[in-house]
Amino acid sequence: MRTPQVLLLGLALGLLAGCGTTVTGAAPTTSAAAPAPAAARSAPARAAGKPKSAAPAKRRPVRTKPAKSRPAAGGPARSRAAKPAKGHPHGPAGSLMRTGRAGVALTFDDGPDPVQTPALLDLLRRRHVKATFCVVGRNVRAYPELVRRIAAEGHTLCNHTWKHSLTLGRQRPAVIRADLQRTNDAIRKAAPGAKIAYMRAPGGNFTPAFVRAATDLGMTSIYWQVDPRDWEHPQGETPAAHEAKIVRVVQKRVSRGAIVLSHDYRQPGTIAAYRKLIPWLQKRYRLVALPRDVSARAG
Repeated sequence: MRTPQVLLLGLALGLLAGCGTTVTGAAPTTSAAAPAPAAARSAPARAAGKPKSAAPAKRRPVRTKPAKSRPAAGGPARSRAAKPAKGHPHGPAGSLMRTGRAGVALTFDDGPDPVQTPALLDLLRRRHVKATFCVVGRNVRAYPELVRRIAAEGHTLCNHTWKHSLTLGRQRPAVIRADLQRTNDAIRKAAPGAKIAYMRAPGGNFTPAFVRAATDLGMTSIYWQVDPRDWEHPQGETPAAHEAKIVRVVQKRVSRGAIVLSHDYRQPGTIAAYRKLIPWLQKRYRLVALPRDVSARAG
């Protein structure tokens, strides 16, 4: 058994002798690989540096702050629209919603009314105010003497269609024109020679066909900027609360050059509200009627 052991021992020694070149040659490999941990250590160093180079990314929200100011940039546009000197901002289908001047125009729709219109005319005369009356044709036929008084006292007349149809603008152009012409004829019969320079669509429901028909008849289409919704009477609203609402809305929303919409037909609360509003308005604005000679072509 010793002989095999001696042989095995000899072979082992031979193998060790043969591997000696590999072991000595592996040293460079190990030394060459040694920088790798250094590189690995330096890698975190570079990684640690990345947040520094990424720091500007944290400033990116700062660069986006101007975007937050964009709505503010739109603000002046709204304030410019509130200045009458900037021209004639328009409503639906190109209708006029401002006077284009410093003066504020009071407009009253749906009359004449046998009770409220005389009360309103009395108030306007006492306060030396001219206004614009958008009259309904069948009411003109019923109360022609009030139309004559409106014209005689220097107020402006406006065509508000024959029977206040909210869907007239969707009719054929010939139907629209016939309705407006019928109303004009009734106004001129009541007040011969009266100029009718304006048209207001019932409910403000202007369409291009509506505006074209009015233009063909020599009338400018007028919308409004301030609407206190004086015709609206919510259930449970007292007369005093209704009157206060009209005063509050007009005072809050009026500005130089505004066209203010209100109603004299069957609206006693409106007349009561304007007894307070007119003195308040006169301290701050010049109250004007829309000029009677605008676009005064034959119609």
